[in-house]
Amino acid sequence: MGALALALWVGAWFAVLPLSRLLSFGLLGLSDASSLGRAVQFFLYDTPKILLLLALMVYLMAWLRAGLDTERLRAVLAGRARVVGYALAAAFGAVTPFCSCSSVPLFIGFAAARIPIGITMAFLITSPVINEVAVVLFWGLLGWKFTLLYVAAGVLAGIAGGFFMDAIHADRWLQPFLRQPSASCQCAGAQRQGSAAPAAGLAERHAFARAETANIFRRVWPWVVVGVGIGAGLHGFVPELWFAERLGSGQWWQVPAAVALGIPLYTNVTGMAPVMASLLAKGLPVGTALAFCLSAVAASLPELLMLRQVMRVQLLAAFLGFLWVVFTLAGWVFNAAF
Repeated sequence: MGALALALWVGAWFAVLPLSRLLSFGLLGLSDASSLGRAVQFFLYDTPKILLLLALMVYLMAWLRAGLDTERLRAVLAGRARVVGYALAAAFGAVTPFCSCSSVPLFIGFAAARIPIGITMAFLITSPVINEVAVVLFWGLLGWKFTLLYVAAGVLAGIAGGFFMDAIHADRWLQPFLRQPSASCQCAGAQRQGSAAPAAGLAERHAFARAETANIFRRVWPWVVVGVGIGAGLHGFVPELWFAERLGSGQWWQVPAAVALGIPLYTNVTGMAPVMASLLAKGLPVGTALAFCLSAVAASLPELLMLRQVMRVQLLAAFLGFLWVVFTLAGWVFNAAF
């Protein structure tokens, strides 16, 4: 049954894109060159994609938790290996081909497994900023020096974000249902007492993972739909270049303004590569273009709506404030250096 369910999931995953195009440009008759057509196709593609990813990632994390001594794992990650944990989380984020919204399901799974908040935030920051396809595009369009600097800025931002979130004890601002150990698994009581978790059978693991997935999915899915709907409107009707072309005179205040304007947009780093090339060709300063690109892909309004279901306002504010400061600093440094 598990193999059949996974096969159906894979089939649905690969069917989402062609079905979204068929519905938008075939059945609905919208033009793929129109703003409305792009927005509708984006919504029909991204909504089921994120919901599928949410269900799979939460289920897999819960299934693993049912047979692992998560208290021991958490203790290891919270101890001397914490710095290594930041770097590993940032590296894992760099190789996952997710946009800001697609990174949320993995963040929820890590948080539900009670992985230290700094490690989960290091992943959340780095994952949408870097992926291997974007590196190839940046290399071809902008050269190897800029590409290496971009990757370094993204990874360092993730590591620094991990340090910052642990330093302010940001885990206290997660929603209570993520901070409390689940009692729905028969091994939870033994784990809370510090003993080794008894071996859980496949049926027990599945029951625990199904209950955990249903609980979290029920809380989050409406906000996925709302968030992607807003993102689709921004994607279809508000081009990235409209903001960035108005920030090209090299004034110091334009870097933080570019970051503030980039965050509401909903795009991915692969799509930003040609935008970056166009901005630089139009004479936008390197640091301002970099800051705009980083902010546009690292966070988005739809992502924040989803995260609000698992974070309190204080943590969202700390997350956004950190991104604004670190990307502004990166932009100023790049402008000064180039």
